[in-house]
Amino acid sequence: MPTLDWIGKQAVVGHHRRVPYRLLHCDRALSAGNPDAGNLLVQGDNLEALKALLPYYAGQVKCIYIDPPYNTGNEGWVYNDNVNSPEIRRWLGEVVGKEGEDLGRHDKWLCMMYPRLALLRDFLARDGAIFVSIDDNEGQVLRLLMDELFGRRAFVATLVWQKRTSRENRKAIGSAHDYIYVYSPLGAEAWKHVRNKLPPNDKGYSNPDNDVRGPWRSIPFSAQGFRTNQMYDITTPTGKVLSPPKGRCWGATRDVYDGYLAEDRVYFPKGGNGRPRIKQFKGEEEGLVPMTWWEATDAGDNQEAKKEILALDLDGDIFDTPKPTRLIQRIVQIATDEHSIVMDSFIGSGTTGQAVLAQNALDGGKRRFIGVEMDTKVSERVTAPRITKAIEGYGDLPALGSGFRFCRLGKPLFDENGSIAEEVSFTDLAAHVFFSETGSPIPKRARKDNPLLGAFDGRAIYMLYNGVLGDRRPESGNVLTHAVAQELPLHPDGEGPRIVFGEACRLGAKALASYGIIFRQIPFELKVS
Repeated sequence: MPTLDWIGKQAVVGHHRRVPYRLLHCDRALSAGNPDAGNLLVQGDNLEALKALLPYYAGQVKCIYIDPPYNTGNEGWVYNDNVNSPEIRRWLGEVVGKEGEDLGRHDKWLCMMYPRLALLRDFLARDGAIFVSIDDNEGQVLRLLMDELFGRRAFVATLVWQKRTSRENRKAIGSAHDYIYVYSPLGAEAWKHVRNKLPPNDKGYSNPDNDVRGPWRSIPFSAQGFRTNQMYDITTPTGKVLSPPKGRCWGATRDVYDGYLAEDRVYFPKGGNGRPRIKQFKGEEEGLVPMTWWEATDAGDNQEAKKEILALDLDGDIFDTPKPTRLIQRIVQIATDEHSIVMDSFIGSGTTGQAVLAQNALDGGKRRFIGVEMDTKVSERVTAPRITKAIEGYGDLPALGSGFRFCRLGKPLFDENGSIAEEVSFTDLAAHVFFSETGSPIPKRARKDNPLLGAFDGRAIYMLYNGVLGDRRPESGNVLTHAVAQELPLHPDGEGPRIVFGEACRLGAKALASYGIIFRQIPFELKVS
């Protein structure tokens, strides 16, 4: 398989593995709605944010959508698409080194994208799919990059989305579309069995004969191929005898056709002389198999997206090319079920978050979204307020409900030797331990004099941190002994498993079972990758 090479590639190929794991800190002031809805908005460099989220969501994300910088060379955007933001320049200097000063913008873009896509790959569920928006500036190299990272057989399709319907006169040939590349670990053939069909549209329905069953549209009554029991003559109301079209057969056997006739479902166009078609009444149609061409009438366009942002009346700059909610909601409809996790590590204005909430409101689902935004001003002035307004309702949009937690990146959990970093506090470590074990934030701030962190879903979580981590002496307070086990606070629910994190354990399997304890060793059993 052909591979892509560029200046700086060798420096970034394994970089995602070396990104330090950071703690997450929730900001209640910027969170909204129900905090236990399971939605997260993380502010910070998306490479570090993805690494921080990986322990909780690796292999669990059903749908990833990203709209990365297109690298057009434009300046002045809130989300600079010339890969020239201070954060990216600093990262390139640290990772690629001196060589990074001489990189062209296409090399820089690839250096930026490779480790981020490599981490996103680790989030995908086996039956999941990733959708990546792009245009012609980097489209060709992105395909090669994704082939390399996800595997050529994982390619599903290239969607072509009509992003504008008005004529563009500034270019030699006006740009009217973007691409969306779709990849799935299952591959196209297997993924078609887990993806959903799109809801049927209402186009083409009428009731010219005043049928009491209501509006209808006609569908062809012929099929490709030659089936002996579907080769027969049909007589039209005018007496004309019709054989199946050349190279085709009728759409069903004679018995089925006679049943359609008895139900008055057969329609003959052209004044009764045309080939038979079958009446399909509104509400009877099946879902539609997704096609690669997505018209603006079905998925929205850039103008619609801008109007959505302007209607929010936010205290922040307006994105030049946001994506419309209908576009992302269409992806969610195809690629998720009602309990899926949807991730967007370039969430920008927050369209993905709103699209997930909108789809949940439409079908009663409980999907969760995870979004990452690098720019502090964007995340605080645009992304969080936009999703908050979607939850509470604004303008003509009814309240979608749900909620999200706003999180920031904290300090690295481990030092260069793989030990818990000295600057990590007891409360920070306790918050991570509880979240990594339960997937839910710690119910209240942990106290250093109490090893019980809280309970969730029938499990009580404890952390032995009374002494100094790294001290394996039984008397240190970090080691689970009979004496420590007997002094542990009781399970808040009266019964259920007790998960104890500590430096070491001096109890055997039988003793642990008698105490109802499951032991996890720090740092080796902390979820960090």
